[in-house]
Amino acid sequence: MIQRLRVPMGFAIAAAVLYVAKPTGTLILAGLPVALLGVILRAMAAGVIRKDATLTTAGPYAWTRNPLYLGSFILGLGFAVMSGSWLASALIILPSFVIYPNVIYKEEAHLQRLFPAEFREYCTKVPRFFPRFRSGPASFSLKQYLANREYQTALGFGAMLAIFMLKWRLI
Repeated sequence: MIQRLRVPMGFAIAAAVLYVAKPTGTLILAGLPVALLGVILRAMAAGVIRKDATLTTAGPYAWTRNPLYLGSFILGLGFAVMSGSWLASALIILPSFVIYPNVIYKEEAHLQRLFPAEFREYCTKVPRFFPRFRSGPASFSLKQYLANREYQTALGFGAMLAIFMLKWRLI
């Protein structure tokens, strides 16, 4: 249920955040690199994952089993900083502690069914969420990035940033 509601809930939260946010130029500059890091991590992950076709262990999947969710969390932290509002920050960050664990457990159970031996070994080497950085082969593919429609994150990032900047200039 949570998995199906996370996207519509995200739009509702974004609207509420935009309403209560009090961004300033300084806060936007402080949060921008954090948010960009999240967008870049998501892009790197989307450029290597081939959902359900193979167990992806390269690129950021060598650091954490959930780089897409980690990227989203980091992106949210960046916007929380930019928002200039404790309420907006809570609206951005708190749902992550409910949504991500539930979605991650469901997805891990799915991967365990699809790739039983491979996934079990992968779990022993790579942490679930908080990364352990190590070098490994990366095979980013723009074609895969586009197939996974990750450009939607970049577009959403750009739209939120533009609205924050507009709100800052109008306040």
